Amino acid sequence: MDDEAPLLRTSPDYGATKVVVASGIDGAAVHREGDSLFSAVVLIFNRIIGTGIFATPSVILRSSGSVGVALLMWLTGAAIAAVGRRCISNLGRGGEKNYLDSSANSLVFSEYLLNALDVPPTRFNTRLVAFLCLTFCATVHGTHVRFGLRLQNTLGIFKLFLLGGIGLTGLFSLFGWLPLWAGSRGDVSALVVGLYNVIWSFVGYSTANYALSEIRNPVWTIKRAAPIALIGVTAVYILVNVAYFAVVSKEDILGSKRIVAALFFRNLFGSNTERVLSAFISLSTLGNLLSGQFSQGRVIQELGREGVLPFAAFFSSNKPFNAPLAALVTQWVFSCTFVILPPPGDAYLFMISLSSYSLALINTLVSFGLLLLYARPEWDPPFRAPKPVVVAFFLSNVFLVVVPFVPPKEGGRTYEHLPYWAHAVTAFAVSFIGLAYWFVWCRWLPRLKGYRLQREWILQDDGVSRCVFQKVPLENH
Repeated sequence: MDDEAPLLRTSPDYGATKVVVASGIDGAAVHREGDSLFSAVVLIFNRIIGTGIFATPSVILRSSGSVGVALLMWLTGAAIAAVGRRCISNLGRGGEKNYLDSSANSLVFSEYLLNALDVPPTRFNTRLVAFLCLTFCATVHGTHVRFGLRLQNTLGIFKLFLLGGIGLTGLFSLFGWLPLWAGSRGDVSALVVGLYNVIWSFVGYSTANYALSEIRNPVWTIKRAAPIALIGVTAVYILVNVAYFAVVSKEDILGSKRIVAALFFRNLFGSNTERVLSAFISLSTLGNLLSGQFSQGRVIQELGREGVLPFAAFFSSNKPFNAPLAALVTQWVFSCTFVILPPPGDAYLFMISLSSYSLALINTLVSFGLLLLYARPEWDPPFRAPKPVVVAFFLSNVFLVVVPFVPPKEGGRTYEHLPYWAHAVTAFAVSFIGLAYWFVWCRWLPRLKGYRLQREWILQDDGVSRCVFQKVPLENH
């Protein structure tokens, strides 16, 4: 097979519903009246599609070794997302906090912007641009919320047209098929690294759960919206990957790191167009960052409102711009830390792997807990995944948790400078810190000092309600 050639040649009426619709590519905030099913589909579809499809294909191809295995990995990721969606639905409303998405996406923005400006990426300028981008997002959403929403919504719609253009132009270039399986690898450790990148590209399938309280007939709606959205996202991902493989050679994809889409445009339209379209991709990535900062900052604020964070009044506050500025600054600090600390060459892959591994840990515990609940006859949730689906989700996540500790084959490397198990050990260490905090605060100190924690709700002077935990002395202490 010639590595210099392109890899491939060619319903019932349930009334109107008000839903918080993600009109950016990530979580957004536009209230829209209309059909609940359509709104929920748009919500999930826009939340899932982020920067992964622009940034991860080279890592996935390197891990798989061939086009055929790479496409199978995308389908496997879609299957894991589908069963995960069924399992998470059992839990009703909820969301997860992830600092790593913004850090990784800011690096993608930086590399595409530097490519558009024809500036060679270095460790300093790549991370400087990423830092400035994160600072811009936090400042906009912390001080000018309406402007930030308008900007992220515009860039989100633009991304949908950009992805559609890539898929269609790739199909026009597809004249025949070369062997799909040439170069396939059997290294399970490498395959899991690639699968982490696929799973990261599907993160967001539980987004509709955030809006369940605002959806009428949520059971009927979510049961139909989630499969439609996931099928649509999977079709887009496969179509765009086929476009990459049809136009860009294997050698170029493997050497592209995070800018494979730029090479796609270069091969089709020339180097000048590559720079212009790299700027377009950086703008669409900015939209993803804005919407991610918007939604994730509010998750931190909610943790403050629930009283589970130290200095809860600070984190839950809307002062002084009627926006969660304190929470957004916290998000900004952690995101910048993850951008700056990892060594050059490993930062992006480490953050993706750490994010996906942490998610696999949580999903393992969630699915195991669901299996325990299934043993209780009285448990009858409105969303109920078939037990075989929960078992499949549990086993798939156990596999993703265990395999990273298997050494790669001789000559294979997960990272350039870090040990292959770095992301797994880091995820366990961070999880242990959280568990230790909970144990000391909720268990050890109350037993030691003879009190119990009692929840009470109060209203702050900025109009935000929050929970406080009062220390109630025990009678027999």
